[in-house]
Amino acid sequence: MALKRMDNVGIVVEDLGGAIEFFRELGLELEGRATIEGEWSGRVTGLADQHVEIAMMRTPDGHSRLELSRFLAPAVVADHRNAPVNALGYLRVMFTVDDIDETLERLRTRGAQLVGEVVQYQDSYRLCYIRGPEGLLIGLAQELS
Repeated sequence: MALKRMDNVGIVVEDLGGAIEFFRELGLELEGRATIEGEWSGRVTGLADQHVEIAMMRTPDGHSRLELSRFLAPAVVADHRNAPVNALGYLRVMFTVDDIDETLERLRTRGAQLVGEVVQYQDSYRLCYIRGPEGLLIGLAQELS
């Protein structure tokens, strides 16, 4: 059997509403919200008695999704939001945008902070990292024609 697709990337947040608004500002669409709980969900994640609010955010092309989760129970056990870019494990998600400068301007109104600077890679891309809601590391890429 062959791999069909990557379905979504999960991000745990404290402020689900704020994260939804930030990613809406970036250009993702809210596909749906739900509360996940019950014995079946704990069997999937290994967390018994979990109670989680989730929001599924979809990219405009419909091919990629972010699953934003806010755990009500059990309590969050670790915080990796401010890990440097060379930390082990999952680190960031990157989005391609039409205009990196305009996107940065809009996201700054939602608290985004540029990590380093916007750089150009050859004649292919303009790239940067930002810290978004709750310090989440997000990459932005603008393809150059």
